[in-house]
Amino acid sequence: MVPAEILPPNVKPLFSYRKYWAQRFGVAPFLPMSRAEMDQLGWDSCDVILVTGDAYIDHPSFGMAIIGRLLEAQGFRVGIIAQPDWRDASAFRALGKPNLFFGVTAGNMDSMVNRYTSDRKIRHNDSYTPGGEGGKRPDRAVIVYAQRCREAYSDVPIVLGGIEASLRRIAHYDYWSDKVRRSILVDAKADLLLYGNAERALVEVAHRLAKKGLAQDFSDVRGIAFIRDATPEGWIEAPADDIEGPDEGRIRKDDARHGADVVIRLPSFEQVAGDRETYARASRVLHKEANPGNARPLTQKHGPRDVWLTAPPIPLTMAEMDAVYDLTYARAPHPSYESAKIPAWEMIRHSVTIMRGCFGGCSFCSITEHEGRIIQSRSEGSILKEIEVIRDKTEGFTGIISDIGGPTANMYRMACKDKETEALCRRPSCVFPDICKNLNTSHDSLIELYKKARTLPGIKKVMVASGVRYDLAVKSPAYIKELVEHHVGGYLKIAPEHTEAGPLAKMMKPGIGAYDRFKQLFDAAAKAANKQYFLIPYFIAAHPGTTDEDMMNLALWLKRNKYRADQVQTYLPSPMALSTAMYHSGFNPLKPVRRGASEAVDAVKGLRQRRLHKAFLRYHDPENWPMLREALKAMGRADLIGPGKQHLVPVWQPAGTGKAGEGHRSVKKSPTRSSSRAFVTKGLG
Repeated sequence: MVPAEILPPNVKPLFSYRKYWAQRFGVAPFLPMSRAEMDQLGWDSCDVILVTGDAYIDHPSFGMAIIGRLLEAQGFRVGIIAQPDWRDASAFRALGKPNLFFGVTAGNMDSMVNRYTSDRKIRHNDSYTPGGEGGKRPDRAVIVYAQRCREAYSDVPIVLGGIEASLRRIAHYDYWSDKVRRSILVDAKADLLLYGNAERALVEVAHRLAKKGLAQDFSDVRGIAFIRDATPEGWIEAPADDIEGPDEGRIRKDDARHGADVVIRLPSFEQVAGDRETYARASRVLHKEANPGNARPLTQKHGPRDVWLTAPPIPLTMAEMDAVYDLTYARAPHPSYESAKIPAWEMIRHSVTIMRGCFGGCSFCSITEHEGRIIQSRSEGSILKEIEVIRDKTEGFTGIISDIGGPTANMYRMACKDKETEALCRRPSCVFPDICKNLNTSHDSLIELYKKARTLPGIKKVMVASGVRYDLAVKSPAYIKELVEHHVGGYLKIAPEHTEAGPLAKMMKPGIGAYDRFKQLFDAAAKAANKQYFLIPYFIAAHPGTTDEDMMNLALWLKRNKYRADQVQTYLPSPMALSTAMYHSGFNPLKPVRRGASEAVDAVKGLRQRRLHKAFLRYHDPENWPMLREALKAMGRADLIGPGKQHLVPVWQPAGTGKAGEGHRSVKKSPTRSSSRAFVTKGLG
């Protein structure tokens, strides 16, 4: 029996609000995307209109479906404008004027990550669009959509949400323009921004807007950002310098003793845009103020006004998570798309989300920044019920659940052993540099869930496709045994990211020894089960703090272990990540950032060096041999050029590859399995 989770006394349960009067219209088969659908539902108007850069798929793996159905469950009439033509405001009038607000999101991905590669080249496909067609959303979609909403109806409040807004909520380095940009709230000229998994803030804000509009104070609502002229009376400002200094403990004790409302004053947009070390310090402070148990509001001046961020939201309880995922989803794309295939839907239609959040804290990853480090899990009953719904109602189901997991596959139900300790903790990661002694790493609940899921009538197999945190998995050989015997289909993707200590420390990832230990247990379990399974490791090229020698050593490790990279992705600095602060500033925000005493980090920025690091991951590709030979000679490692197994690249060059005139001997490439991004496949060394 799972003990009931208790919310803080000032937090209202998600489904305890009195429903809005429009609840009388009931549940829509699909949230309407046209006036004709509104007429069929008997609606004269929408209370909320959600604008999204994704196709509308009414399934809980898509943010707009969750947000729309949650608002519907609160009694509001919700319409969807999906992938509108952003060049004309008329597309934003398609459903008429919303009574309460426009909700604006770029979709499940940041629009710049969605549209551009790490080399800033435009992508010609979009997995969230019918037919996979590219170009159906603008750059910086949140800003553009908000502008068109304002043009369509100038007096309607605009509320931003989703990952693009969440990761750009303060002044942030933008890789694509190579500069620090203002908070997206300022550039979009919106009224409110909801960050993270925003169900709790969304419901509160929607009911408040229904009662009093924008003319009220939202500073007591967690997980939102808004603009104000100055810090109100009764608040004490603590400069970011102070909380990073030796007086941090004293300041916190004083705050508690006096019962003060304290807000952290981040360096202004102008300061972080003009000074890289100041940017790194602001990034560090933002990430230290991330635990809902002890985080304080932040404020950052943009010109004469402040962007005010309230403390992070209180995570959903298991009962609330169940209720969100048990809402009435059609579990299909909107009928207007007819037979067009939407790649993202094809990928997830038979998968199940069991949890949210990640306490790994990897510096390059956006999961913790967006979803938080506290794991929010669904109950076993809710998950099994969804699997039965997929079995009974999803077209084309063949008995195989394609993936069961979340941001990570095996953090289900894991948490700090003591709630008071959790509320005081300020570690950015529960597993780096070592697994915290206060962390419950038991896999028992997950193993039991797997067993019940795979034995449901009509279920042939339940797959775990990716996301296994191997440093946790090695704590439970029983989990690895269950995984290998029943939930792997030949290959399992896993992410050691690198082999060398230098870059791994900057990534906040465990040493390669943890991967080696997992591989031993994985291979042993496969052998015992008489199965031939392989791990497909994933590596990052050109992460901040990575030297040419690090990449060379990684390439030698790959060859020694007979791995060959297929498609390779160089590091992409996503907004607000700690490693992005390293990339932009040249300083390490994982350590104290103080003028003259900050730890420097070399960022791999030059196109030639980024290509070289990528080439090391594909050491076996003849196209890369000329570049690698040149680099190895410059590094004093010409001893790695030659015909032997100990050599990384040969002296000769096949005809038609690399530089002309370096030889004419041809080679036959060994086949590799197609994989995504920087996963590698087993091949000939």
